[in-house]
Amino acid sequence: MATFSKDEVFTATEVVRNFSQILTRVSSAEMKRAFIVKNNRFEAVLLNMDEYERLSEAVVLLEAFYDAKRKKEEDGK
Repeated sequence: MATFSKDEVFTATEVVRNFSQILTRVSSAEMKRAFIVKNNRFEAVLLNMDEYERLSEAVVLLEAFYDAKRKKEEDGK
């Protein structure tokens, strides 16, 4: 489960009204991310490109690791 501070949580209405300011804060890494809530539910997360690319690279590495592990287990049967 993700942990976050209340300064990172915005309602959809707040995002619509203050999009430029929120985007600037996220893009400049003043904030790592912005969680967007609509109808009392977490709906989206706004990340800067560096963080998105870091997470995307981590997914690729994890997929390769799990594929190698699965293949090793299949070969060992």
